Amino acid sequence: MSITREHDLHKRRKSRNIGVGLALGAFIVIVFGMTVVKVERGDFQMQPAAATQGDGNGN
Repeated sequence: MSITREHDLHKRRKSRNIGVGLALGAFIVIVFGMTVVKVERGDFQMQPAAATQGDGNGN
């Protein structure tokens, strides 16, 4: 048995990893595209820092 020979298990893992990678890449592209569209349309607004920190009593 040579070292370069690939086992069937490795072939299945490789194809599964490629599929998961493509799905993850597609998800990233969709989220990035939605972000770009939202920013360009003007729907994106930053909230003031004081409003996101609560009332200041530590809760």
